[in-house]
Amino acid sequence: MSDPATFQEVTVHPNDATWSGPNRLRTSDTEREQVAEILRAAMTEGRLTLEEGEERLGQVYAAKFRDELAPLTADLPDQGRRALADTPQAQAATRRDVRRHAGFVVVLAFFLTSLWALSGAHFFWPAIPLAFLVIGLMRHARYGNRRFEHYHRHQVAPWNAPNYR
Repeated sequence: MSDPATFQEVTVHPNDATWSGPNRLRTSDTEREQVAEILRAAMTEGRLTLEEGEERLGQVYAAKFRDELAPLTADLPDQGRRALADTPQAQAATRRDVRRHAGFVVVLAFFLTSLWALSGAHFFWPAIPLAFLVIGLMRHARYGNRRFEHYHRHQVAPWNAPNYR
């Protein structure tokens, strides 16, 4: 048995472990590929020269720990994630998701309208849930699959944020 006074349990929060220290988390191939995609998109936009981009890509694939990846995109706007959202693959995925969302809204609208017709109610009550569904669809179509951690972290509404279109 070990002495309880000398035993020390170490709990590491995943966000804390991404920084330098004795309990660093190793990076995965998926994380490396995400950063490499960001760098390629930044090179496509002209934010990085070909030489600088190739140098950073080499550092990405040589990285062993998560904290080695963050400085590679730190000088890019929004850490390069904005450029990643504007790639043709991301835009195609967003269009596909919006079409799927619109299909769901149409099916649900048909179902709710059918229930209203069968109920014989005078007031068109499906207008209330349909209004919220259409607002959600419009928001999805406008903002796509972008995440708003940046806005919520700074407690700024998306339309008041500095990088709002």
